[in-house]
Amino acid sequence: MNAGRRNLGHSVVWGLVFMAVVFGDNVLFGQPRPEWRPLGPLPGDAMLSRYFEHEVAILRDRCLSDIKTRADWENRCEEYRRQLREMLGLDPWPAKSDLKVTVTGTIEREDFRVEKLYYQSLPGLYVTANLYLPKNISGRVPAVLYLCGHAQVKIDNVSYGNKVHYHFHAVWFARHGYACLVLDSLQLGEIEGIHHGTYRYGMWWWNNRGYTPAGVEAWNCVRAIDYLQTRAEVDPERIGVTGRSGGGAYSWWIAAIDPRVKVAVPVAGITDLQNHVVDGCVEGHCDCMYFVNTYLWDYPMVAALVAPRPLLIVNGDHDPIFPEDGVRRVYEAARRIYRLYNAEDKIGIFITKAAHDDIPPIQEAAFRWIDRHLLGREREVYDPVEKVFTPQELKVLDKIPEDQLNTTIHEHFVPAAPIVFPENASHWEELKARWVSLLKEKCFRGWPTNLPPPSWNNAKEAEAEGIRLVRAELPVQDEVVLPVYCLRAPDGTPRQIEIEVLDQDDWSRWLSSLKPRFSEILSPDLVTDEEKTLQGSEEAWQKVKSRITNAPGTVLVLLLPRGIGPTAWNSDAKKRTQIERRFMLIGQTSDGMRVFDIIRAIQAIRGQNAWKGLPLTVKAQGRFGVLACYASVFEPVDKLILRDIPSTHREGPYILNISRVMEVPQAVLLAADGSRVELKVRTTADWEAPVAAARRLGWSEKKMKVSPMQ
Repeated sequence: MNAGRRNLGHSVVWGLVFMAVVFGDNVLFGQPRPEWRPLGPLPGDAMLSRYFEHEVAILRDRCLSDIKTRADWENRCEEYRRQLREMLGLDPWPAKSDLKVTVTGTIEREDFRVEKLYYQSLPGLYVTANLYLPKNISGRVPAVLYLCGHAQVKIDNVSYGNKVHYHFHAVWFARHGYACLVLDSLQLGEIEGIHHGTYRYGMWWWNNRGYTPAGVEAWNCVRAIDYLQTRAEVDPERIGVTGRSGGGAYSWWIAAIDPRVKVAVPVAGITDLQNHVVDGCVEGHCDCMYFVNTYLWDYPMVAALVAPRPLLIVNGDHDPIFPEDGVRRVYEAARRIYRLYNAEDKIGIFITKAAHDDIPPIQEAAFRWIDRHLLGREREVYDPVEKVFTPQELKVLDKIPEDQLNTTIHEHFVPAAPIVFPENASHWEELKARWVSLLKEKCFRGWPTNLPPPSWNNAKEAEAEGIRLVRAELPVQDEVVLPVYCLRAPDGTPRQIEIEVLDQDDWSRWLSSLKPRFSEILSPDLVTDEEKTLQGSEEAWQKVKSRITNAPGTVLVLLLPRGIGPTAWNSDAKKRTQIERRFMLIGQTSDGMRVFDIIRAIQAIRGQNAWKGLPLTVKAQGRFGVLACYASVFEPVDKLILRDIPSTHREGPYILNISRVMEVPQAVLLAADGSRVELKVRTTADWEAPVAAARRLGWSEKKMKVSPMQ
């Protein structure tokens, strides 16, 4: 099947995705890969599709492009490895506490035995596992860490772990001279954690925290290798890793970050951003398949970090969630790094006729590669795998430990930054410099650079009852053009500018006042069913009129950031979820890019000759108020008026890694350094700390004013 540009996620059947990520990898056998389609029917969806294509192309072209020589790579690869650890939530490394390995039972067979065990990769983070050991072999043997995909085994509401589904791989290794440790994954182990924070449960604060369950899986693997190296039966210098689907992804994480892995065979576990974001494969994957893309990587970078150790990439030729074209692109990019080491014989690719299948040709390819590079020889015949155990035989725990953190590890794995406020002016300068630097490096790295000055385009205007409305287009960046609406009295000199940053509810309210009188300008923007049926409001219109006429010289600018109003995205909740996940994969969030939209609007207004030097106020409410706050950090204004903003990022907005840098009250203080800030809040107690800090800094009360909402 031609593996050109298509889209699984844009047209995939929801039930298929649900089965793939919940019930197991094998349900996708034989499923075709649907043809590519845009994200949805709305104009904003078309813009968003083009935007994702553009951003993915930038990251693809940048990936490994500056590596020309082996010295280039060796000078940078350790920093890249550190960056990957950071994006997995593992920089700095967690402390290696006592594993507290506990063997709960042993199964004896004629040619191998199985130890049922668990260890704690962190205190309270339990990893249930089975260790398969060969018999009748003298000396230390090579070991394979086998990592399991999403195959749930649950009987009478008791989870037996995905290790029991994949146990036949370990049986083969043990029968052929290897120790093999099979790990349960976090979500599908005997203690059931969560892989689906953003995919299913709306836990967008995971992006704020820089948390991904991929980091937990990687850390569990690091500690698994620690354990294998303590075993008297195991040669600590001959450890390999393999696994399929989710386990294929975890094979990539551990092989890339831990050089103790000498051989890696990830099966159906990687493809590139083109497949994930543009072609929509993200919609078939849960959160454990992705790192938090702080450093704007494409996935060949992960593959390159295995070089020059032996690496075989295995895949089916019509796998719908790991399409062949992307897998081959990853392989070709990584092979270039192997070529720098004269080690092209150490990287291979095996693609066979299969969908997302665990079939004998794929299994044999993995066995053969591991034999070649861990044992130093291959066999003439590779006998097939065999299932020999029931789930009940391989179960480790009689009961779930009371001190387990598996079900809440997302709350603890990546710590939030401490909430610190300045004690004095010198401390403030230190904090301010560090916060701004971290915001640029960790949170808003996905902003474009070297853009031309922003300006209005294609302005249209109309007048009604003494109010002039101008509709203009603001090119924010490549592939993103936003509508801006300016209201003012038709005569008189502009004296001040007010920007209102609107969310969707705000826009609907404004539309109800403007629609009856400015339909010739607004009609192209009525893109949602709700807005098409929206009735005009005379009361709202009178409020608009009085607001303009009672403040002579005021120019009121309505800013609709991306995804709002005319650029609204697909309203289906599941589709919106996958749009947000696409942003994360390219090192952004929609909210983080809306901050950039506000900055560009401020710059465009300041660039208008007729408005230069005029006082500029920005107004916003809710989480969009916090976005305006961050925008003013980088583009100060005369005044910020923020209403009912959340006091914690747990409630939004959602910005990559922001909770590893600061919380909302700290951001307000940072904004107040360059702009006067007025907060209208529900509970003033939430804002006592930044107000007290402002007093310690000797700021006037006008610089940051907090008052209860009326």
